[in-house]
Amino acid sequence: MGVSRRSVITTALAGTAATALPVAAATTAAEAASPPGDVVGKVTVGYQGWFAAPGDGAPINGWWHYSPNWSQPPAPGACSITCWPDMRDFTRGYRTNFANLGNGQPANLFSSYDQQTVDTHFRWMQENGCDVAALQRFNPFGGEGPTRDAMAAKVRTAAEATGRKFYIMYDVTWWLTMQSEIKTDWTTKMSAYTASPAYAKQNGKPVVCIWGFGFNDDGRPFTPAQCLDVINWFKNQGCYVIGGVPTHWRLGTDDSRAGFIDVYHAFHMISPWMVGRISDNNGADWFYTNRVLPDLADLNARGIDYQPCIIPGDLASGHRRHGELMWRQFYNHTRAGVPSVYISMFDEFNEGNQIAKTAESAAWQPTNSGMRALDEDGTPCSSDYYLRLTNDGGRMLKGQIALTATRFTVPFPTGPDQTAPSVPGNLRVTGNTDTTVALAWNAATDNVGVAGYRISRVSGSGSVAIGTTGSLAFTATGLTGSTAYTFVVAAYDAAGNTSGASNAVTVTTSAPPNNTTNLAQGKPTSESSHTQVYGSGNAVDGNTGTYWESANNAWPQWLQVDLGAATAARRVVLTLPSNWGTRTQTLSVTDGSTGATIVSSRGYTFDQNAANTVTITLPTTTSVRYLRLNFTANTGWPAGQVSEFRVYTG
Repeated sequence: MGVSRRSVITTALAGTAATALPVAAATTAAEAASPPGDVVGKVTVGYQGWFAAPGDGAPINGWWHYSPNWSQPPAPGACSITCWPDMRDFTRGYRTNFANLGNGQPANLFSSYDQQTVDTHFRWMQENGCDVAALQRFNPFGGEGPTRDAMAAKVRTAAEATGRKFYIMYDVTWWLTMQSEIKTDWTTKMSAYTASPAYAKQNGKPVVCIWGFGFNDDGRPFTPAQCLDVINWFKNQGCYVIGGVPTHWRLGTDDSRAGFIDVYHAFHMISPWMVGRISDNNGADWFYTNRVLPDLADLNARGIDYQPCIIPGDLASGHRRHGELMWRQFYNHTRAGVPSVYISMFDEFNEGNQIAKTAESAAWQPTNSGMRALDEDGTPCSSDYYLRLTNDGGRMLKGQIALTATRFTVPFPTGPDQTAPSVPGNLRVTGNTDTTVALAWNAATDNVGVAGYRISRVSGSGSVAIGTTGSLAFTATGLTGSTAYTFVVAAYDAAGNTSGASNAVTVTTSAPPNNTTNLAQGKPTSESSHTQVYGSGNAVDGNTGTYWESANNAWPQWLQVDLGAATAARRVVLTLPSNWGTRTQTLSVTDGSTGATIVSSRGYTFDQNAANTVTITLPTTTSVRYLRLNFTANTGWPAGQVSEFRVYTG
């Protein structure tokens, strides 16, 4: 029995040895086509779940993906994995024909078919910031089908227990009857999993990925027409469809067939493959300049989401450099403004690109394996190092810690972390209103990593914590007008160590308006549309953390409040969540009943440094019951957005 794996096409890259780009060469962050969901704004890991052993109960009943001959235990010279898993967290292992480990323990391997194995893997994901698992599903109509069917159920159980999301990722490699069978498999088997609360949804739609369309090799010979038929069929089933596409998809060269650009642009999200493409930071920087930035621009212009790969590097080939290669990719994607990434892979011990716990030294792998351990370049790395690195890189990608080109994840913790972060610097006020104060500060540092910041309000009787954040800005709310407030901020790490307090800043809030009663709060609303759970009622609920968002890429849009009776309105105050980036929305104000224009259309800038608040003064002659906002553009997102829609008479 042969081993079914994704083939890696080696691509010659002119210029990969170019000098690495300086940190200062950051680009303006681009916005994704879709709002954050279960895949946009998240870290997804590819999950093979394809290892088995005789005696584990799997229908396949063999050393699946462990040995070139599944009837024979893996042994020196007859083994399909290139590095050894760390087995310490598993309750059950299967004896191989390798010699004992360097520490004398038997050379056992796990089976993915054991529920405890899958539970352990998903617990590692939960502990290390892996939000979503993409379960790989190759042709299920052959002998592997029953085992793959069972693995889907095991993944569902583990995802639900750990609060992770998962989705089905079809790999069409050598599935030559794919065009009809993939539809049958989804309809009769896999679609049932979308009922699970753990099944990933994006824009309210269940997520499906199809990996392999357009690759320039014999294993994926499908025509553009066949590919479009499958993509559109899944769209018609109400799915959000991701494309796992060739590295050079946009150009139609190297690993991509020509003539497939319409296929690629038919996906909701594009995820180009990267395994085998880079081996050092120079290569990562070449791809950042020549593929990531142009890919992102192409997709943003078309409202298509982008999910580039991040690889830890082939351990067997010595590419990892104790985390430098992986961190460089996280840094490059973050400075490019990429919102989502796909880690290739979680448990890919065959190609050596796994982030799952791996033998950290010769003591934890067979003495005759000839394999590299994580300390292969002389730097000790704990078995969970690439999981921890993924966690820290994901936090940087999500804006929870500051962008840094320097990898700070400690390769091998030697004991409990007792070192507190440094004191955050330069606490300052960036804006205020009568009820809010916006703050910002410079990042703290830590020997392991800053987990977040705690903001406190200081008074004569001491200080009171008012909130925490993973970013470098915070807006204090619920304040009183014309009142002085003093604030400090402190940093803390994952071990609970807390820095000293920053410099204190004192600010006096603005005077309250003539009339402080918000006439719109709690009143009935209506809208042209909304996406997901972001309905119009969020705009009048008194909570700046919730918001209305219209359908994306469908102008014009409108939001309306019913004041209950004709009212002499004089002022409209609009806000967005305080942690959102600055953007300008173009809108007008009209009478929702008559259509009469009250304030003509113009651009209003919601500035994060000014509490993301805009005030629109209405003519003194205004008397209106149905007050409507009409949106035609937004520089930060392709939709109308309002967190709070307030109306005052003064």
